[in-house]
Amino acid sequence: MSVFVEEVESVSLTPLAPPEQAQSDRHQTTGVFVTVHGHFYQPPRENPYLDAIERQPSAAPFHNWNERIHHECYRPNAFARVLNDRGELVGIVNNYEYMSFNIGPTLMSWLERYDVEVYQRILEADRKSCDRLNGHGNAVAQVFNHIIMPLANERDKYTQIRWGKEDFRSRFGRDPEGMWLAEAAVDYVTLETLIAEDIRFIVLAPSQAQRCRPMPSVEDERGDDWIEVGGAQIDPRRPYRCFLPGTEKYIDIFFYDGPISRDMGFDDLLNSSHNLSGRIGTAIGGDRRQAQLIAVATDGETFGHHKGGTEKCLAYSFTEQFPRNGWKVTNFAHYLSLNPPTWEVELKPVTAWSCAHGVNRWQDDCGCGDGGGWHQKWRRPLRNALDWLRDRLIEVYEDSGSKFFLDPWLARDEYIDVIRDRTPDHVERFLSRHRSHQLTPAEQIDALRLLEMQRHALLMYTSCGWFFEELSRPEGVQILRYAARALELAGEVAGMQLEKEFLLHLTQAPSNIDEFKNGAEIYRQLVVSAQVSFKQVAAHYAITSLFANYPQETRVYCYTAHRLDYQLQRMGTMALAVGQVRMVSEITWESVHLVFAVLHLGGWDFHCCIQPFTSSCAYTEMKEQLFDALEQASAAQTILAMSRMFGDETYASGTSSTYSLQNLFAEERHRIMKLLSKETLTRLDQLYTQVYRDNYSVLMAFHRDELPVPQELQVAAEVALSNRATIALRELEHELTDLADGESHLGLSQLAELEAIATEAKNMRSQLNIREGKQTLERLILKALWHLLYESNPTNLTTDIQRIERTIDVGARLNLGLSLDRVQEVFCSCLHKYIVPQCILVDVTWKPENEGICRWELAQIRPLLRLGKKLAVDVDVWMKQY
Repeated sequence: MSVFVEEVESVSLTPLAPPEQAQSDRHQTTGVFVTVHGHFYQPPRENPYLDAIERQPSAAPFHNWNERIHHECYRPNAFARVLNDRGELVGIVNNYEYMSFNIGPTLMSWLERYDVEVYQRILEADRKSCDRLNGHGNAVAQVFNHIIMPLANERDKYTQIRWGKEDFRSRFGRDPEGMWLAEAAVDYVTLETLIAEDIRFIVLAPSQAQRCRPMPSVEDERGDDWIEVGGAQIDPRRPYRCFLPGTEKYIDIFFYDGPISRDMGFDDLLNSSHNLSGRIGTAIGGDRRQAQLIAVATDGETFGHHKGGTEKCLAYSFTEQFPRNGWKVTNFAHYLSLNPPTWEVELKPVTAWSCAHGVNRWQDDCGCGDGGGWHQKWRRPLRNALDWLRDRLIEVYEDSGSKFFLDPWLARDEYIDVIRDRTPDHVERFLSRHRSHQLTPAEQIDALRLLEMQRHALLMYTSCGWFFEELSRPEGVQILRYAARALELAGEVAGMQLEKEFLLHLTQAPSNIDEFKNGAEIYRQLVVSAQVSFKQVAAHYAITSLFANYPQETRVYCYTAHRLDYQLQRMGTMALAVGQVRMVSEITWESVHLVFAVLHLGGWDFHCCIQPFTSSCAYTEMKEQLFDALEQASAAQTILAMSRMFGDETYASGTSSTYSLQNLFAEERHRIMKLLSKETLTRLDQLYTQVYRDNYSVLMAFHRDELPVPQELQVAAEVALSNRATIALRELEHELTDLADGESHLGLSQLAELEAIATEAKNMRSQLNIREGKQTLERLILKALWHLLYESNPTNLTTDIQRIERTIDVGARLNLGLSLDRVQEVFCSCLHKYIVPQCILVDVTWKPENEGICRWELAQIRPLLRLGKKLAVDVDVWMKQY
């Protein structure tokens, strides 16, 4: 994320009409209300051992699918664009401010870590919707990690709701009124749990209702005038009250409009605000009721990921189309406060919004999720295996947990506090609150292991594991990885070895792929092979230390590496590092003291050994012998010495392990591979450049006479020109790293070079491949604009503007496909806060002491507006005036 972070308001450059009408509706219960609900969710993808998402090649060019969907959906909805008919930016709308939404806690945690700017926009959107809608915010809570609630045991139901509520409260600063159920899966036991936890309403599909009737007055007794609506005929334009059988306890339920919601996901409804409003208009009843709610709901990822660019349709609909139609943009909680239910409803026994067979999609071979004839016979055995494991883990937790906690299950319910904040002081306070006695360091570790065991036991029920057609898909493998981690933690705390019996259960889960046969083989091939030990983390640290100057203490994923000793020596092409390191888990607080030796023989050849530390004397002797062997400049002797020392009886208390580059975690392995390839690629670039220079006139002759160019020469031209452009871009970035006043010449020579390269590439008909060129230029344009608007001396305005415009033109000529979204956001914020207000102060000239009031002289406003035009921002209304 860019370092240039400023609060960008939902700005309007030419008059948009944000739906402020709800301010006057606080006591008004009539009219047509519209709610668009987005269910935003991604399954937890983090490696259970590293607490980080590893690279997912299928998400390319992004690192993982969270990043890709964020780029296509979550961020665009936080900065949704309203465009005019020329494609120019008219306004930026925070869609979360106007739509009802739930964002799964696991996804919110990722957003908070990955893009705090968007994260804050989402929180701000809820605050603003609270202000606009009489204290009823758009955000809706969600059960924590998307488990199918009717299939969960009672304790898990409560923990999922309590974790979801507390996660919501810690982020949005208020108690949730409603809660989204994973897959909208519900039964009456789930409703009872929600009611007990003070959840006021939920949202369901119309197909989940069985029958409804008008609620009697207080004086009347309920009659039997039920209307059967089991075929999804329920009227979704009103809320309903659902009573627990035989009680007066109830929860309110909204049913979204099924046909419109379906068309949003599978038709062209979101292609334009006209289509959307027209379709919603057809749902408005003509029965003269005082108020009615047209509510639609779908996966939030529909708006931008599944249907690219459709966040723009929402933005215009919310701010222009719906208000123009006289419709009030609201959310479920606000509508409920204005129009309490006058009807009650009974639900079908067990249902979900994405399965026509109750909740069998998550436990049986029901056919839902069919991937071209594949069966789902593995679903029931998988759930049986996990249920068996869950019950065994309950025994471990109750037996061992009673040794540490006053109430183990209360401790689990409140463990969300630690999940949200793992700082040592916070964890200490949590343990102090729940411990049955003063815990020793070893007991603290076991207490945290038990709680992590339970966390993974919940994560292993994430619904995505059953959703598709095959167990060996990433979603199924992920929940098995959580199960494996829970098994491991149970063994560490209680010595209970459950894996063998768990695998017996998994053998009953047949795979559709012959290579895997069944769930047990999937577990062996795809889960066990991905497990991470302390030694592997230490090996990662040791090998990467050859390429990084680590400080005394450094973070390696969710571990902290404390360097206790380190020595590096090089001999020709060989390098040997020997050291001691204490690895500490930030999650369970467990630690190990290890010694390592890593030998780099050059190229891709690494030899790394890891052992538990036994004594300073043994470590010193080992280090001396290894460096003595290195001084002989013999790789064989050094490797032999490593094998001898790490297999010596001195270290008989530990099992030595050997690692290579292949054992590194993927991220760092790829980085080192690039570093090791750098020299070779540099030589190749030089070779191609020489070939290109030597044959320049020949190439020109071929192009002049319109003859096919020999492939070898054309490739040489493209590689040489691409490399030359890459070098120029790096130099440009270096020059503009620290922009300062009075340095108007910075970057001009590099821009001239890039312009020349673009011309030459066009003449040679070359397709340039400029590594990271798009990101580099976008970053530089953003930096230059920020400097221009907020940091530079206004006397340099003309030169600074020309540099930005020229950089944009260079990107176009190099066919980099620049995205100016972030640049537009910064410009619009300044335009809204400073430029437009200053236009009113026509008689005020800029003075240093007036910074923040008016930075520019009136004559400088027009060049700034022209820059806005260059950035595809609609500034015509101001250009005509100035």
